[in-house]
Amino acid sequence: MTTPAPADPALVTDALTVLQPGFTGTTAPEWLLRRLAEGLGAVALFARNIESPAQVAALTAQLRAVRPDVLVAADEEGGDVTRLEARGGSSFPGNLALGAVDDIKLTRAVAAELGRRLAECGVNLNWAPSADVNSDPDNPVIGVRSFGADPDLVARNTAAYVEGLQSAGVAACVKHFPGHGDTATDSHHALPRIDVDLDTLHARELVPFRAALTAGTKVVMSAHILVPALDPELPATLSPAALTGLLRAPREQGGLGYDGLIVTDGIEMQAIAATYGIERGTVMALAAGADAICVGGGLADEQTVVALRDAIVTAVESGDLPRERLADAAARVRELAAWAVAQRQPGAAEGTAPGEGPGAALAPAGEAFGPFGAASEVGLEAARRALRVTRAPGFVPLDRAPYVAAFTPVANIAVGEDTPWGVAAELERLLPGTRTATYRAADAGDLTAFTAGVLAAAGERRVVAVVRDVHRHAWMAGALDALVAARPDTVVVEMGVPQAAPRGALHLATHGAARVCGEAAAEAIVSAR
Repeated sequence: MTTPAPADPALVTDALTVLQPGFTGTTAPEWLLRRLAEGLGAVALFARNIESPAQVAALTAQLRAVRPDVLVAADEEGGDVTRLEARGGSSFPGNLALGAVDDIKLTRAVAAELGRRLAECGVNLNWAPSADVNSDPDNPVIGVRSFGADPDLVARNTAAYVEGLQSAGVAACVKHFPGHGDTATDSHHALPRIDVDLDTLHARELVPFRAALTAGTKVVMSAHILVPALDPELPATLSPAALTGLLRAPREQGGLGYDGLIVTDGIEMQAIAATYGIERGTVMALAAGADAICVGGGLADEQTVVALRDAIVTAVESGDLPRERLADAAARVRELAAWAVAQRQPGAAEGTAPGEGPGAALAPAGEAFGPFGAASEVGLEAARRALRVTRAPGFVPLDRAPYVAAFTPVANIAVGEDTPWGVAAELERLLPGTRTATYRAADAGDLTAFTAGVLAAAGERRVVAVVRDVHRHAWMAGALDALVAARPDTVVVEMGVPQAAPRGALHLATHGAARVCGEAAAEAIVSAR
């Protein structure tokens, strides 16, 4: 029996370099440190890895003690999708709130302050912002993660966000190319399809990506979506036509002319894994033009890393993946890593040192907020400015503790079930004694019984009904209408996309469910400003 020759060490190193895996625990496991020493180029942090700023800083220092130039990535969009503050809710409103204000100086300041916090913890790559144009209001996965439905508005705020984040020395990653906004399917569960022609794609979906590239974004994330106008068979993550033919192609040839790093969305998402498998999907993505593979939201173990490394090595050795394509991908990862290292030097981040960007003076390090770190005046300012208030004649502000009925849909995977949302906690601070309960679709089958139950629980208290994307949930709309009909003085707080018509004695649209959005809403309920 002959023993196969070992793989070229440089090939193995390049295969590890292009992976961006996650792990479990709040300290680095031994296997992860060993793979970093062997060439692993990046590590991804999720909520499961995060407890406090000091803990994250110690964790990233542990990683850099083995590999000083490691890219440490996080999926920290602010707003509904937060990893740093998953246990308490974000101190920054998300994109839809920023888009509702549409002040690019404010957007830049919010991104700069968020970037400063990431940099202080040792995170140097943020998988944000979402540059998707939310043209389908029924979109189940983007929604408040988008700046809005107008391509130009999304473009200018995306560019400002990129500039702010990178002013703090953190690489921005605009997503989800070529645009996930016109989808009715969540790519975590299945493969979405966007049936638009190329003219529409260029006039709508691609407008914010062009703006982000002009602003100098360091990374673009591909989407697991099928766009037949680009490729009738392969999703964008696996499509040479989308990644090489459109994103990379020179502008004079109709492309976007991008030469930076392309990373995939999570390769374990069902849109890829259920059809191609993660090993084959990884090889196909690299062959199509991707430079890095995001994996670890659900798969977070050494076995996954080894399987993907070996799949890449085997593909190169068999000729399925050109060696020069892998070398090019690894070189781009190392180029970004070198940029990130340089940003840790004073004054190096886009001409601004970490902690000196817009918004930094508003939130000095060390001031406590919630569970995580520094207070954010800029985040609360943005949430207050994003609030849209509709009052019925004669509305009287609350001056006694209310009953908060939280109508709660199933959270999408990007947001997760663990991050609290709503206004009850914030109202409790202003009106001690506030009571609350959660209501779901199963509770609203019989609207008469449902309404009677809510009113019985509320007693003489005013009712504050909190909803999230009421236009997308028939049970929620019916329950809300029945409640408002029975108690016209009900206050309604919409914390999703405010597509439905306002109802209630006071209607508040927060444009997102971040903790600061709840704080701004609670202030308005009490003051009715």
